[in-house]
Order: sequence, then C-alpha cells, then structure tokens
Amino acid sequence: MELKSTPLNQYHRDLGAKMVPFGGWDMPVQYTGIIQEHLATRTHAGLFDVSHMGEIFITGNKEDILSLLEKVTCNIVSSMYEGQVQYNAILNESGGLVDDVTIYKFSDMKYMICSNASNYEKVTAHLQKFTSGTCKVENVSANWHQLAMQGPNANQILELYLGLELNSLLYYHFIEIPFQGETIIVSRTGYTGEDGFEIYTSKSLGIKLWNALLQVGKPLGLVPVGLGARDTLRLEAKYPLYGHELNDEWSPVESGIGFIVKEKPIPYFAYERIQNDKKNSPKKKVVGIILQEPGVLRENFPIFSQDGKEIGKTTSGTHSPSRKESLGLAILEFPYTKNQTEVFVEIRGQKKKAMVDTSPFIKGSVRVNTTSK
Repeated sequence: MELKSTPLNQYHRDLGAKMVPFGGWDMPVQYTGIIQEHLATRTHAGLFDVSHMGEIFITGNKEDILSLLEKVTCNIVSSMYEGQVQYNAILNESGGLVDDVTIYKFSDMKYMICSNASNYEKVTAHLQKFTSGTCKVENVSANWHQLAMQGPNANQILELYLGLELNSLLYYHFIEIPFQGETIIVSRTGYTGEDGFEIYTSKSLGIKLWNALLQVGKPLGLVPVGLGARDTLRLEAKYPLYGHELNDEWSPVESGIGFIVKEKPIPYFAYERIQNDKKNSPKKKVVGIILQEPGVLRENFPIFSQDGKEIGKTTSGTHSPSRKESLGLAILEFPYTKNQTEVFVEIRGQKKKAMVDTSPFIKGSVRVNTTSK
C-alpha cells in the first residue's frame, strides 16, 4: 500500500529526518536523535508535524448534535461551553473504542472532533451511521494542517510569532485568530505532559508556520521532533495510544481512561457494561509499571504475579530519557493494579521484577485547571 505524505514531507527530509511508515503515513521518526529531541521538549520546546491527524466537523441544530454525540461518547458533551476542548472516546456498540478524541465546541450548532491519523475515516463513518435530523458529519481532514508545539518555552515562542498574549488561554481551551488572511485555530492541550499548543491552518500556511516557528524559536531551544520522542514523551506522561492501550474491545475503564466515563441521561453504547466497570471495578485495567532490574520494557511482554500466575502483558514500554529507567504501561488483572504491587515481566526468557506505579511518571509544565478534560 502506498504511504500518504503530509505537506511537510520534503521539509522533514531536508532536515535529515529518518522516515518510517506510521498508520499508513510516511512520517519522521527522528531528526538528531530520540533522546536529544525528548529532552529538548522537556527543557525548552519541540515542534511536531501532526498534520496527519483528522479533523471532523459536526453541524446542525443543538438537539440533533447532542443526540448523536451523547450516544456515541462516554463523557458529557452537553456540559461543554464555547471555546472548550474535551477529551472523550468514541464508542462502538459493544463498548470498545473506535478512537480517543478531543472535541472542540465552537457553538451549539458547530463542533469539531480531532481524531487519530489511522482512525479518522473510521470515526467519520461510525458517526454518520447514527446521525439524524439536521446533524451533518463531515471529514475535512484534507483541507486542514495541524502543528503541535510543546514544552516550557512554547508559550513564549508562539506569543513572539503571533504577537498575541496567550497566558489567558486555559488548558483544554481554544481560540480562533485572524492571521495572514485566514482564521486559524489555536488550542492548548498536548500529548507530552508539557505546556503547549495545537495550531490548525490551511496547508500552505502550515508550511509557512513550520519554517517560521523553527526560526523564531531557535534561540529559545525549539527543535523539530519525530515520532520516536513523541512516543517516549507520551509514555512518561502516561497518555494512551490507540492500538496499544486503546482498542475496539477494551472499555474506557479497562483502557485506563475511566476518568472520562460519566453517568448520562442519554445512555451511550454498552452503558451498563461501562458503568459496571466504573462502579464495581473491571476484570482488567491499564496501569503504569516501572522495571526494577536492568532491561527495557517493550509491548507484549507477558507479566506474572509473585506466585508465577500470568496476569497480563505490557502494552507499551521504553527507557525513559527523563527518569533514566525503564517504564511502561500494562494491562493487568484488576487485583494486581494497586500502587506498588510487585510483578514480574518476562524479557528474553527472564522474569524481571517490576512495580506497579499509579502516580505520574513525570511532572511537566502543563498548566492544569479545574475545567480540563
């Protein structure tokens, strides 16, 4: 299958990026090196090409939009206000995940869903299957370009470039800005645990932004960052990745994102199953683990209890550049998911001691406020 390319493909190559297939796309995995790019994002700032992500607009009258979104998601969409971004999950009929998404509310009659690159066509078809009345679901990903800038210096760099004050833009909120002849969207969310932004523009302006931001941000330590460091950064922040911690079988609670599961007057798909997981504990759950012996955690390593029973497997793993130890995420039988539970991970035929860790792996610069997520 021929890989898709983002508008920045040649620019990545010109910067010496190593390119790899990812979700059907030809993407940069690293430029100077994963560790260097990771640490630059934690200490200064990193710029990410995320224009392979999907943008899906939902329009119509208020009642028809909410009838759809409340039915297919587990978080409460009706409580959102204009300018808010919400982390949510699109559910299939059995309670598994079609995708984890962010929802942007422009007005009662207009929302946008940002979906993962490999899933946005599937999400669009799923939503269209359940629309009614005036509600319209449109995949407009081909018309949009998206960049992400993350790190403690991201606010200063973007303010310098846009000539705007951004400290008032709260976490999990967005604004629309007239800029160079078009209206762009700037949101403050992220996938690293650091403060940062997503910038939605046309493709042509997105290319200009990529080059200009790298130039403006260079004195403040801004570097381009590939998928390699994006993965180590999200793991340190304990953010799930579809196809690893999230899939079409596990419920949101099992997947470790049960904090977005709410009781709602409009029952969503598999409501009883998901509420039972939330209230009575699921049979299994994704949690963080830290290796206590030499070795590196990777996905699909079997995990055992102290008495030798196989109790789960790793879903993601890495050597943490920030903590300088191996950590990851794992799906474990629920009785073994308590903090500081000792487990054993089989790595190359050897069982290595690990510890369940339910606290944050890192404390980044992200500005959490009470309305986030």
